Amino acid sequence: MAWSTREIADLAGTTVNTVRHYHRLGLLEEPDRMSNGYKQYEVRHLVRLLQIRRLRDLDVPLDQIELAGQTGDRSREALQAVDADLAASIERLQRARAEVRAILQGTTLTDLPAGFEDVGSKLTRTDRSLMLIYSQLYDEEAMSDLRRMLEDDDHSTAEEFDQLDPDADEETRRNLAERYGASMARNLADYPWLTDPTAHLQKSPKITQETFIAAVQALHNPAQLDVMGRAGVIAARMYEQARAEAAEARDPEAE
Repeated sequence: MAWSTREIADLAGTTVNTVRHYHRLGLLEEPDRMSNGYKQYEVRHLVRLLQIRRLRDLDVPLDQIELAGQTGDRSREALQAVDADLAASIERLQRARAEVRAILQGTTLTDLPAGFEDVGSKLTRTDRSLMLIYSQLYDEEAMSDLRRMLEDDDHSTAEEFDQLDPDADEETRRNLAERYGASMARNLADYPWLTDPTAHLQKSPKITQETFIAAVQALHNPAQLDVMGRAGVIAARMYEQARAEAAEARDPEAE
């Protein structure tokens, strides 16, 4: 019994192009040809094609099929690698399903990174946008710290800052900057990596800085940017002062 390329593809439940692709990769042996040039596939070709299909159904990559289809330690190692990849995919999909169910039930939001659901109701729209962007710039440890900062922050100050009018007067800006700066100083003390986040970056320092600046400028009005600048100066001063006082307390004769 012999089959044409189309016939064997139909028998195996695949396509002619796929059969030809397997030939090009060396996974399927080329059959003999009849006098008219047409290929003659035999039972051994069908069995091999079905073996390849079976491994592909198990998500074995094409470049691992040769090893996975053999016997011995190398085949076992190839299949163990596939099993590990499948386990990771299952875990990722289960997490995704849980989040989709939570969204459908109204217990989470789509404009927040995973893990920020509990603080979502306390965040402004700007904060949510920033957290989404930060999740692409910083690692999981840094994002976990940012979530704790948001939990501990004075939300009345955050709300006032969010509602700050672009033409806010000098006194309003100064008072808000002082409170905002004090909060920033506490965060600097509790999370020292904020002064040098290099170890927590997922992107290069240059890309991170450019993205951070672009996001902050696009999401805040001029008065808010002014307050942020003032608050940063205040926070740095308070942070350095606290460090100096702590050093002096440890060694009063240091000077």
